[in-house]
Amino acid sequence: MSVTTTTEYVEDVSPGSGTLPPRAWYASSDAPSLSLNGPWRFRLSDTADAEDDSFAAPGYDAGGWAEVAVPGHWVLQGHGSPIYTNHLYPFPVDPPRVPTENPTGDHLRVFDLPDGWPADGGAVLRFDGVESCARVWLNGTDLGEFKGSRLPHEFAVGHVLKPAGNVLAVRVHQWSAGSYLEDQDQWWLPGIFRDVTLLHRPAGCVLDFFVHASYDHTTGAGTLRVDSDTDGRVSVPELGIDVPTGEPVTVPVEPWSAETPRLYEGVLTTEGERVPLRIGFRTVELSDGLIKVNGTAVLFKGVNRHEWHPEKGRALDLATMREDVLLMKRHNINAVRTSHYPPHPAFLDLCDEFGLWVIDECDLETHGFTEQGWRDNPVDDDRWTPALLDRAARMVERDKNHPSVVMWSLGNEAGTGRGLTAMAEWIRGRDASRLLHYEGDADCRDTDVYSRMYASHAEVERIGRGLDGGPQRRRELPLVLCEYAHAMGNGPGGLADYQRLFRSHDRLQGGFVWEWIDHGIAHPGLEYAYGGDFGEELHDGNFVCDGLLFPDRRPSPGLIEYRKVIEPVTLTGDGGAGTVRVTNGYDFTDLSALAFSWSYEVEGEPVQEGTLSVPALAPGESAEVKLPAVPAGAPSGEALWTVRARLASGTAWAPAGHVVAWGQIPVTERRVPSVTATARPVPGDGVISLGPATFDARTGAVRTIGGVPVTELRLDVWRATTDNDDGAAWQSDPRYGPLWRKLGLHRMRHRLAAVEAGEDALTVRTRVAPAARDVGLATVYRWTSDGDRLRLTVSTVPDGDWTVPLPRLGIRFGLRAADRVRWYGGGPGEAYPDTRAAALTGRWEAAVADLQTPYVRPQENGARIDVRWAELGGLRIEGDPAFFLTARRWTTERLDAAAHRTDLVPGDTVWVNLDHGQHGIGSQSCGPAPLPRYHLRAEPAEFSFVFSAIDGVSSTTL
Repeated sequence: MSVTTTTEYVEDVSPGSGTLPPRAWYASSDAPSLSLNGPWRFRLSDTADAEDDSFAAPGYDAGGWAEVAVPGHWVLQGHGSPIYTNHLYPFPVDPPRVPTENPTGDHLRVFDLPDGWPADGGAVLRFDGVESCARVWLNGTDLGEFKGSRLPHEFAVGHVLKPAGNVLAVRVHQWSAGSYLEDQDQWWLPGIFRDVTLLHRPAGCVLDFFVHASYDHTTGAGTLRVDSDTDGRVSVPELGIDVPTGEPVTVPVEPWSAETPRLYEGVLTTEGERVPLRIGFRTVELSDGLIKVNGTAVLFKGVNRHEWHPEKGRALDLATMREDVLLMKRHNINAVRTSHYPPHPAFLDLCDEFGLWVIDECDLETHGFTEQGWRDNPVDDDRWTPALLDRAARMVERDKNHPSVVMWSLGNEAGTGRGLTAMAEWIRGRDASRLLHYEGDADCRDTDVYSRMYASHAEVERIGRGLDGGPQRRRELPLVLCEYAHAMGNGPGGLADYQRLFRSHDRLQGGFVWEWIDHGIAHPGLEYAYGGDFGEELHDGNFVCDGLLFPDRRPSPGLIEYRKVIEPVTLTGDGGAGTVRVTNGYDFTDLSALAFSWSYEVEGEPVQEGTLSVPALAPGESAEVKLPAVPAGAPSGEALWTVRARLASGTAWAPAGHVVAWGQIPVTERRVPSVTATARPVPGDGVISLGPATFDARTGAVRTIGGVPVTELRLDVWRATTDNDDGAAWQSDPRYGPLWRKLGLHRMRHRLAAVEAGEDALTVRTRVAPAARDVGLATVYRWTSDGDRLRLTVSTVPDGDWTVPLPRLGIRFGLRAADRVRWYGGGPGEAYPDTRAAALTGRWEAAVADLQTPYVRPQENGARIDVRWAELGGLRIEGDPAFFLTARRWTTERLDAAAHRTDLVPGDTVWVNLDHGQHGIGSQSCGPAPLPRYHLRAEPAEFSFVFSAIDGVSSTTL
């Protein structure tokens, strides 16, 4: 073979050469196949033409090369480093040219055909995903090259294949002209990251086929027609179907939906091959201005899903994909947008099987061109149109037989242009059975839905009421929020408020939370790394960690909140009347699969439990269901009913007893703690005693309560800013984190004005204010006692011109030993004013360490809401009114300064915050700020806490 270093193809705008036409993907057939996954020899070069292609020749000695796993990314296997950017290209924007410094990985695999591999027929070599450009040789023959990282590419190789000693060589370039089309808010990770497979192609084999399986909801009939490039027969034994390809047949069927994912097993048989089919009958249409499936409007309760694994990047195995789908189903999620590229095809098989609506998105984003006003954007340049059409075709042809796919998306954040219109026209011509989506089409010229990102609640409501402007066509289309509720760090806030809007207006057909999982990379020194941790020249920090799952796939509080907000059954009631109102929020199914139960609870303790008979309500129906009588002899105190809807039987995605929905119904109000001020402050040697407490006589600071040392109790208004507090740089609304710091709320000074020991109270007057500013909070601490218990009443009055809300308002103090916390209030997880839907009122217990939420970038976290009382460190604390509780083994200042979890080293003191209020969370790391009703305004406030020692309890126990 010739020795060459020709690399012009890297900067060629064409999609490639030598590949076969795209076709339907299927997981198996009776034709043999050979997985070429596993260890490959690997050599990394700094540039695209640093090495010749002699390595592709049989007999080349690669014994000195390194080894990498395929599927995999070489930068996650010790060769080079990952790069994270949100939308900036990490190379000069000079399309289609790319830098000379272009990491290039040569991959080599020698393989034998397995015993029994047929000697006749052809063979196809399939790559399911390579980033970003690959050139392929087999046994020294140059097969061609391709771009389109997250799309399949096949080569005919039967003419060069031999029984043993086959040499497969693949040269992969990190940067190529294709990189300009793949600027997708993720790590740039070169490599062969999806499967490589050799497929035998017998004479008369299946080439391409299209399963058309529609459903008529008025008759209950399904119509099946399978078009095949190779003539054959289609059989579905369960339906009694056995017809030639291309021939339609209509029979009664059970339809497929995300709620009832009914699949029929079939077989496509040609002269040379049998391919199993999984057929779901369903019809997608735009009707009456709504997205309807099988005649019913659907509400998307979705997530955006990048493919991610903290150690393997986008090289996901089947078990991880299955875990994702099961987690989604168990958290009431019913839809996925495959942002911003088609996923591994096996993921769509799982969506078919378990039931998820899918918006399948093309491998296209040119977001970086926004930096130059979209000048030279490839989607409006005819030279790039063949590449765009190739990407559209490879997505549609690969995934067209999945009933879960209900919409095709042209891509994401690629501006507008003729290329997108060409893609839309081609897709419509090829598949008229699905709708088209593209958020960037503001006039909806090429799309079937009005799609928006991060629209505010107010704007969403205006659209729902039909008060938006724009072209007539757009105003006649349904709204889908393809991205909303940015799940970065602590948040997202406002989910319940969005969901109320979706339920109130038919035109609002739901949305997709951004996004599914934090893209933290496992790192021995940092736990999880994010942008900038690999020395990138340009990066966007932890903006890559914005998911509902932590990198290890543990659900975040955001996912727990979302599960509650989107639960398919609503349970509300009237405790006085003893009734619960049950509303079926499913689109297609009744409630017969659910079992309902009740629990009567007093002061957070269950008194009696039982089952509840609920009719099998149809979708959208409600019923008032009578609760049993209040149990005789129930203790007095705050009482409520907790009603739960559970799976009556196990399903494919969850066991029997899995809680699908719950609701709590108050019966009686809580008893407010009271302390009669009978004890008098008693001066001593440098101290003042009051009931169970001692105070510093000079400063009025409490030293001990019931013998328990208490450190630095004082007013606190600062929290370690969340990603949403700090906001995104492009936000036009105020970003409170920067405003708070500018005002100096993170460095408040406490000026002592007076310590007054009265007849029945110790009063400490202070002013809390930041240096260099004339705003402050006049703060009064009033201590009283009945001899055994100690009451603190805090009064604050703002002075000066406060133009921003407060981060928090409460007190902070330190305890020397407090390993565990018990509390009665909201739990078990964290909650804030606009993330409180999932807070279940009850009695809870946790270690202090377990109260922390492990956000990849440390920030305010872990508050428990509506706490009536808490016990920790030998103290019992009751609130009037209920309060937010936070306890951690580091100060807020240390938390605020930390960049990674490993920066937080537990100390000997547990710092406790008892907050009267917290500012809302919102979604401003990319979306809107907290709604005004969740702002913690600087205004006069008063709140109290009652402290008492817990007799006979070790402080290390509590």
